[in-house]
Amino acid sequence: MSDPRVTELLLDWSHGKRDALDRLLPMVETSLHDIARNHLRRERPDHSLEPSALVNELYLALVDQQKVSWRDRAHFFAVAAHMMRRILVDHARKRQADKRGGEFTRVTLTESLGVIENERLDVVVLDEAMTRLETIFPQQSRVVELRFFAGLTIEETAESLDISPATVKREWTMAKAWLRRAVGEPSAVRRNA
Repeated sequence: MSDPRVTELLLDWSHGKRDALDRLLPMVETSLHDIARNHLRRERPDHSLEPSALVNELYLALVDQQKVSWRDRAHFFAVAAHMMRRILVDHARKRQADKRGGEFTRVTLTESLGVIENERLDVVVLDEAMTRLETIFPQQSRVVELRFFAGLTIEETAESLDISPATVKREWTMAKAWLRRAVGEPSAVRRNA
């Protein structure tokens, strides 16, 4: 993930060189699979998407990107993590619609986020909470995207957002507390009857 050629290829891709994406993907494939596994680890055990399928869906979404001004590899991985989250939310919504109100998709929120330990949470509820967080506290939302969904370190997150590591730590702590309250509300957590 730290290969400087990644940033060079991202910049080439930003400037319209379509072949840069083809050269980039083999270099970031392992990291993208790690992010996909991280997302899917929080999903229900019988989820129909595997990490490879999620990366393939991401690839299809990336190919359609026409005008993205990639800044660096951290920006790319943050966008990739966000796109994977959108793919999983869309998948969950489609599944819910297909079942006409059937079982909601559940995710386990790990202690690293500390939202609700050892609870299963509807992925759509988490997405709604993240959307509200983004509206109220945009920087905290970006920190969660980078730390929790993209798996970046404090330092990588600080570099990507152009803020200090101390600010990242503070925003991370506040975002976790806010999300804990948001998804812990009785109306927010949907359980099977």
